[in-house]
Amino acid sequence: MISGTRLACAAFCTASAFSVPAALAQGSAERDQSGPYISGSYGGYKAHGGEFEDENDLLGAALGYQFNEFFALEAEYIDFGNFGDDNVDGKLKGVGLGAVGRLPLTDSFGVYGKAGAFASSFDVDAFSESETYDEVTPFVGAGVDFRVTRQLTAFAEYNRYNVDIDEDDFNGQVTNSGPEFDTGRVGLKYQF
Repeated sequence: MISGTRLACAAFCTASAFSVPAALAQGSAERDQSGPYISGSYGGYKAHGGEFEDENDLLGAALGYQFNEFFALEAEYIDFGNFGDDNVDGKLKGVGLGAVGRLPLTDSFGVYGKAGAFASSFDVDAFSESETYDEVTPFVGAGVDFRVTRQLTAFAEYNRYNVDIDEDDFNGQVTNSGPEFDTGRVGLKYQF
C-alpha cells in the first residue's frame, strides 16, 4: 500500500478528475448554503508508533449541519479495522465531533479545515494480553470539496488522529504510548 502522503495526493487527484468538470459546468446554479447533510467516505491510513506500524483501509459515515457557506458541525463514525504486527494487534473505531471552517474559492470549489474530538474504542491484543481503551482525543484535518450537483458534493481530505494506551498493561513489552494515524480519503456528501 502507498504511504499516507501519496494516498492523500492520489485521493485529491481522483476527486478532482471526476468532479471539477461537472462542478464548473454548474457554477451558476443556485445553491442553498444551509441545511443538514449526510456523507460517506473511503480511504486509507498509515499508523505510526512502535508495534502499531501498519497501513490499511478505513470507512466513514457522517451526519452534519451546514450553517452557511463558511461553517458546519459534523458527527462522524470511522472504522479503521485491524492493524499491527506479529505480536501486537489493534482494532480501532470511533465517533468524531468536529467543527468545519470552509473557504469558498468559487461557486463550486472550496477548501476547509476540521478540528474536534474523537471518542474511540481501541482493542489491543499484545503478548497474550487483551485490553480495551475508551478515550476522547483531539483530531485535526483539511480538505477540498467540489460541488457536482445542487445537492451532491465530492470531497477529498486528510486527517490526523492519535490514541493512547497504558504501556504498563503489557508488562513493558509495548514500546510506545499508542499510534498516530495519518488518513487520506475521498467521499460524497448529500445536502438536504
